[in-house]
Amino acid sequence: MSGLLQLVRRWRWQWLLWLLPLAFLLVFFFIPLASILRLGAQVFTDQAHLNLGRVWRPLAFTFGQATLSTLLTLLVGLPAAYLFARFRFPGRGLLNALVVLPFMLPTVVAAAGFNALLGPNGWLNLLLMKLFNLTQAPIHLLNTLGIILLAHVFYNTPVIIRVVGSAWAQLDTRVEQAARVLGASPWQTMRLVTLPLLRPAILAAAMLVFLFNFTSFGVVLLLGGPQYATLEVEIYMQAVQMLNLPMAGLLSGVQLLCTLGISILYSRAVGKQSIPLIPRLKGEGARQPHSGWERVFVAGMLTLLILLELLPLIALVLRSVMLMDASGHTVWTLSAYQELFINRRQSVFYVPPIQSGVNSLLYGLATVLMAVPLGTLTAMALRSRSQLARIMDPVLMLPLGASAVTLGLGFIAVFNRPPLDVRTFPLLIPIAHTLVALPFVVRTLQPALAGIPVSLRQAAAVLGASPFQVWRTVELPILARAAVVSAIFSFTLSLGEFGATSFLARPETPTLPVAISRFISLPGALNYGQALAMATLLMLVCALSILGIEQLSRFLNEGEKTNG
Repeated sequence: MSGLLQLVRRWRWQWLLWLLPLAFLLVFFFIPLASILRLGAQVFTDQAHLNLGRVWRPLAFTFGQATLSTLLTLLVGLPAAYLFARFRFPGRGLLNALVVLPFMLPTVVAAAGFNALLGPNGWLNLLLMKLFNLTQAPIHLLNTLGIILLAHVFYNTPVIIRVVGSAWAQLDTRVEQAARVLGASPWQTMRLVTLPLLRPAILAAAMLVFLFNFTSFGVVLLLGGPQYATLEVEIYMQAVQMLNLPMAGLLSGVQLLCTLGISILYSRAVGKQSIPLIPRLKGEGARQPHSGWERVFVAGMLTLLILLELLPLIALVLRSVMLMDASGHTVWTLSAYQELFINRRQSVFYVPPIQSGVNSLLYGLATVLMAVPLGTLTAMALRSRSQLARIMDPVLMLPLGASAVTLGLGFIAVFNRPPLDVRTFPLLIPIAHTLVALPFVVRTLQPALAGIPVSLRQAAAVLGASPFQVWRTVELPILARAAVVSAIFSFTLSLGEFGATSFLARPETPTLPVAISRFISLPGALNYGQALAMATLLMLVCALSILGIEQLSRFLNEGEKTNG
């Protein structure tokens, strides 16, 4: 009888853990998603909205640019992964940390960086105009397919470096050495041994990059323009500019099906059994370049990575403190930063750009306060290994399969009357950010929970502690560091979210990414300078967040070694 009572209590406790996450997903994800699919179905009943060209053209372009971007990213990323996995060189650790920054940056910051480097008033055009005494910019890369592909390579190369480079660094070098002993050349060893062994990691990284390129929004919108409309951009244009919500709903449904298919393929690629990997100490297996071609390779790849991954960011910072005076001369000044605080027209409708930063910080804090508790409850519920947990595990990942633009459109379609009204309820923005951050929080907390010895919980229970007391006195202190990492990650994701926020943010309450997008599109050197200044500040906050995560992870690893 007592065993039955314990089973009932355990079952009831698990359902209590699931109650809040399930209610959150139902109200703020599944209902908006169902509304979007219902809107898309209206296209087939109302022929006035039906235009299949509006579906096939962006769909074909989305697949085409995603494929090209992925291939180019692999072309750059695989040699870079080999560089970090096999060679030691001065500044290796610093560069390995810096190349992660582009992937963590908001897309509007990446777009602003390429604008500062390659735009009409970018550094490269200014340099060529000065050298050759030109009156117009000689390079016109903005609003072309080339700049979209280049920005995607910049954005996603860190994914290849981390995913493939990590597997490459742990590859058992004895396999390669055996091939060399049997007479294989370095190229034959690479082609016949190393690359086949790395195929699962390469396939997983390629699918992940393809998914990011497929759902790209800010890069395409800000750098490519409407003539290069992906599904995400076309959804935005149909909903915001043409007010054709049924067509936007149809496009959202098509995109959701595609992204879910890509996500399934990615899960299968990740699930494949990989190569004979062996645990290694940090830096083990890497060596100094010996031969001439190795030195050329290392120097060439370092130059390429600096030019591709760091130069746009450096150009962004420098361009934010540079203005052109009336005579066309360069003036170094902080006026763009000073203007962020000034309302020169004294308009009651004017929103100072710095206010967008305050809005972003507030939304980020609200996201943390929602995402971390929800993620903690969900991770604890998934620990049970019950049938419900096995069903809910993939369900929780569904927000990753829906684009942020689709999410924003669903919020507009559903939450259009009090008390949940996008015009009067500002918490809808951090709620949308929480949906994006929740899967990452769960995946961060799950390993930490799994690492807690069962004996600790059992000992506390034997001493009379209730399940809540066990969690508060035993599990929570152990989870604290992982929860801080989740909080920083959620905060960074919220700061940079642009797709859903572009739908939900009111003109009087913009976020930093929305404000940067607006100021870039406005004429005038001062508006352009303010956009770059805001992008620089946002990049600085993201860099500090990444540094905080790295330091906390290092502290966590050192603590584990000390305890061991």
